[in-house]
Amino acid sequence: MNYLDKLNREQREAAMCTEGPLLILAGAGSGKTSTMTHRIAYMIREKGIEPYNILAVTFTNKAAGEMRERVEALVGEGLNMWILTFHSACLRILRSHADVLGYGRDFTVYDPTDQKTLVKNIIKELGIDGKKFTPAYFLGIISKCKEQKLSPEDYSGINGDDIKTRQICSVYERYQKTLKKNNAMDFDDLLLNAVRLFEQDEAVLLKYQRRFRYIMVDEYQDTNQIQYTFIKMLAQAHDNICVVGDDDQCIYQWRGADIRNILEFEKDFKNAKVIKLEQNYRSTANILDAAHSVICHNRDRKPKKLWTDQDKGNKLIYHRADDEREEAYFIAGEINRLKGPDRRYNDFAVLYRTNAQSRTFEEALSRRGIPYRVLGGLRYYDRKEIKDMLCYLRLVQNQSDDLALTRIINEPKRGVGGKTVDKLQTLAAVRNESLFSTLLDDSVISSLSARASAGIAELSLLISSYAEEKDNLKISDIYDGLLVKSGYLRALEEQNTLEAESRIENLMEFKSVIYTYEEEEHDITLAEFMERIALMADVDNHDTDEDAVVLMTMHSAKGLEFPFVFMPGMEDGLFPGWRAFDSPDGLEEERRLCYVGITRAKERLWLTSAQQRTLYGKTDYTRESQFLRELDKKLIEGDAVFEKKSRADSRKDFTDGASDAQPFRPFDQLKYARMQTRKNVQEAADIFAAGDRVTHPKFGEGRVISFNGSVIEVEFESGRKKLAAGIAPIKKI
Repeated sequence: MNYLDKLNREQREAAMCTEGPLLILAGAGSGKTSTMTHRIAYMIREKGIEPYNILAVTFTNKAAGEMRERVEALVGEGLNMWILTFHSACLRILRSHADVLGYGRDFTVYDPTDQKTLVKNIIKELGIDGKKFTPAYFLGIISKCKEQKLSPEDYSGINGDDIKTRQICSVYERYQKTLKKNNAMDFDDLLLNAVRLFEQDEAVLLKYQRRFRYIMVDEYQDTNQIQYTFIKMLAQAHDNICVVGDDDQCIYQWRGADIRNILEFEKDFKNAKVIKLEQNYRSTANILDAAHSVICHNRDRKPKKLWTDQDKGNKLIYHRADDEREEAYFIAGEINRLKGPDRRYNDFAVLYRTNAQSRTFEEALSRRGIPYRVLGGLRYYDRKEIKDMLCYLRLVQNQSDDLALTRIINEPKRGVGGKTVDKLQTLAAVRNESLFSTLLDDSVISSLSARASAGIAELSLLISSYAEEKDNLKISDIYDGLLVKSGYLRALEEQNTLEAESRIENLMEFKSVIYTYEEEEHDITLAEFMERIALMADVDNHDTDEDAVVLMTMHSAKGLEFPFVFMPGMEDGLFPGWRAFDSPDGLEEERRLCYVGITRAKERLWLTSAQQRTLYGKTDYTRESQFLRELDKKLIEGDAVFEKKSRADSRKDFTDGASDAQPFRPFDQLKYARMQTRKNVQEAADIFAAGDRVTHPKFGEGRVISFNGSVIEVEFESGRKKLAAGIAPIKKI
């Protein structure tokens, strides 16, 4: 049993506890994977348990593969043992018994693309407005229903009998019937149908209960309701179930994870034994104490505290910057200062709350020549929505840019498929002209389908109008007009998904980029702006194995560790995020996310905030994060986190010591940015009459000479201008 010698006392106890229900509370960096793999080895080598009788499930193929490799290193290869993801385990079971549910055993598993195509066809068949309700919208609701075992009838009963609910139920019902007819399941069905199989056929359930007499579940805090049911049904015959997880790291409730599964494990399985792995092998004592001083404010958690036999280490460093750009330059400067021959760039990580924050860090690092890579997401300028809008702007500047036009000709959907684009490109090549010029030929466009013809005509008019007016418009006005009039913003809003909302946030944040250039260079032209962006966006993508600073969200950082970690944006409304203030549960999840971020650091941790932040094109003062105020001040050095002297307020309200500004509310910023974007475009569509006094952001005040519905002629102090109605941002005074 010398292979257990490397384990500490609690890990060894957990590895040797094989009978009955066991909850292993494994704190960050406490060696949970090593404990799990040694427990499996102990069961096989010392207890004589057949690998055939063991089931180990986790969430990713990578985690399952790593666990299998480490077990085989301890007991040998060729194990007849299931170490799988939840979906893989359910798929294996259904392959043998799908006929019980009326499926063939050779059923197909539909991926997200297949699902989207299927729902798109159903929307068309049912006569539902596909622009108002997208496939992504319906699929999001269907997935949540399946997680909770809700049928279309159940959903209707919960949400009432209005038109919207009836449409959702109709799509859901038709979707399931079509899947069944096609002998297909989606990923949610794999879990749901495995549970239904056990419910409908007791003999099948008994078969797998007899086989899997020992069950282990990794990352138990991330299980949802249907996964919980699947595991509980398998384990209820023998109760030899071991779950491993950390309630303090449950950060995926927004996508279905139910923290109650781990918090109430002892209620679900009587006489459960609980072993806490609290010794941390990753971080210094000061970092662990800081993490604990924050997470202990959560009420719904198991009491525990990480400790280490390492030195206390350096205190956390806090920096309160003037604005987000100075914040980014400070972090870039610290990386430059600390990088030496014994330190690599990939020892440094910047962990932010939202993807939109990455832009300032990418720019600051690029200007200092510091290599970086974005993990768990794309670089800011590589994101689809940003590239799409840059292509719209490129076309306004240069209608001969075929590459830009090909990218956005069907973004958003205009009924212009790949074959149509190929046909138009061939025709343009034969005529030796740009693709855009070909689109201006009525005889060419009339040969296309009615939808494609209308869509291309609208796009051509949009680009042509802004191209003619570009010298009379601010870049921000061009951007607003393209975003709204192209239908791009509306298409994302109608998806009503978290992914779409994140894309909208990035699009609104791009207004901050534009406003910054307009403020710094008042007369900057569209051509000059596009050149600046091209230089910024063309910074080489860095290979994932390259020595580069890592930029990522805190959600993506779970399971990783770095010697040096920076956590920017420590402000109320940004982190914790604005949604967190809607409910105590939301704030507790944000606090767990803060705990995850802090415990990624091994040696040094920096926390930063900005006194004022421009987000989505609007600048506001901020208030330091509640999490900063919860941190034990003895563990921090640098800028002070001030507390009001008056204790009269029972809530112990804190500020930055410089102002009593209201909490920063990015949601209000985002709402304002979207509203202002539309308002700018709507105001340009006003009706004018000769004699009206007007104002233009570029030319100042003037008086309307004439207006014919499409052209407004205005006398400004600088001279007479003819401007396009509906495009020029003219406001009546």
